[in-house]
Amino acid sequence: MPLIKNRYGKGRVRVMRIHRDGERHEVSQLNVKAMMEGDFARTYTDADNSGSVSTDTIKNIVNIVARENTGLCTEEFCRVLAKKYLDSYPQLASVVIRAEERKWNRLSFGGKPHPHSFILDSNGKPTVEVTATRDGSTLMSGIDGFTFMKSTQSGWAGYLKDSYTTIPETDDRMCATSMVASWEWSAKPASYPAANAKILATLLEVFGATYSASVQDSLYRMGEAALAAVPEISEISMACPNMHFILMNLSAFGLDNNNDVFLPTDEPHGQIECTVGRG
Repeated sequence: MPLIKNRYGKGRVRVMRIHRDGERHEVSQLNVKAMMEGDFARTYTDADNSGSVSTDTIKNIVNIVARENTGLCTEEFCRVLAKKYLDSYPQLASVVIRAEERKWNRLSFGGKPHPHSFILDSNGKPTVEVTATRDGSTLMSGIDGFTFMKSTQSGWAGYLKDSYTTIPETDDRMCATSMVASWEWSAKPASYPAANAKILATLLEVFGATYSASVQDSLYRMGEAALAAVPEISEISMACPNMHFILMNLSAFGLDNNNDVFLPTDEPHGQIECTVGRG
């Protein structure tokens, strides 16, 4: 029976690149699929793997090219990646690279673009909840899946350590979350949409423009600021799962990684929650 066609590769290779130009950062989060065709038939028909490239190697090359090309746009990055495969393995006849980008938009505060804080494109679902009895009602507004990130100015240090602790301290890490938040109204504002927008803008500015000693630290200060900004709310609750970005170890390839290339992952994640109210 003839082997009519074959190809193989690696899918869902997730990579986050940070390109630094002084204080200004550019971020690019990609989900890459690399598929190869070439002289690999004997791997299928004769149990001969001698000419086949490991799919783990295919993944490693994505990360290597990412580290060496932090500033390329997605189109240019994919061209460079395809050339790297073809230059490295003469048995390849063709390679197909498909990359999906998760788009992060730069935040602005006071009309000034922020150097390292971002918000996910097409972001969040507004929510409203009314609880009503014959004696009265409560009204809560909020947002679900509101996703934002900063590429620096976040740390985690000074925490309890024991024989089960493996995570190292850091004063410079990425910080990202997909927040679920709600706030209870104690009075009617002049405009609910305008007040909701002010709450979100306040939360983002505290998160993006100030140093975070922990997600817990940021959440409390965000809640305080929202209550100060909109007096018509009596309390605000926030639940923030960490969106982890794991620093890739590229030392096996002779490359450093000074917070430039990360593996995006969301399982398992830290889950930080709090409610801040008026005294």
